[in-house]
Amino acid sequence: MSYLFLFLTSFAAATLLPAYSEILLGTLVNQGHPLFWLWFWATLGNTLGSVVNGVIGRQVDRFKDKRWFPVNEIQLHKARNRFNKYGQWSLLLGWLPIGGDALTLVGGIMRVPWLNFVILVAIGKGLRYAFVLWVVLEATGASVR
Repeated sequence: MSYLFLFLTSFAAATLLPAYSEILLGTLVNQGHPLFWLWFWATLGNTLGSVVNGVIGRQVDRFKDKRWFPVNEIQLHKARNRFNKYGQWSLLLGWLPIGGDALTLVGGIMRVPWLNFVILVAIGKGLRYAFVLWVVLEATGASVR
């Protein structure tokens, strides 16, 4: 059940919903859960949450005039220009706490091929969670399992 909750929290954290998976991840490390499975479920959930952003991005023309849509036309234009400057490799930074969700949204808007999108986002997210696990282990002195 802990892994499912970690997956769901990590998924939500990658979308526009307010969620913080790092706290739960640290708690589960301290409870003695195997590190690989914590890393796996957090990375999978966070990557799939970013895929949701990509799907929304691909539908932006349908949503951009909706009141609830978080991006206006000027922001979309700027984001497209920035994305064109750095290309799909910028999806490696989809893990960033500020702007990462927007990158994955723009990746969808720019119609990055799904395989490239998922691989680049998963690499970035996986490295991020590996780093978070390392920080937790260092801070708590927990042993590797």
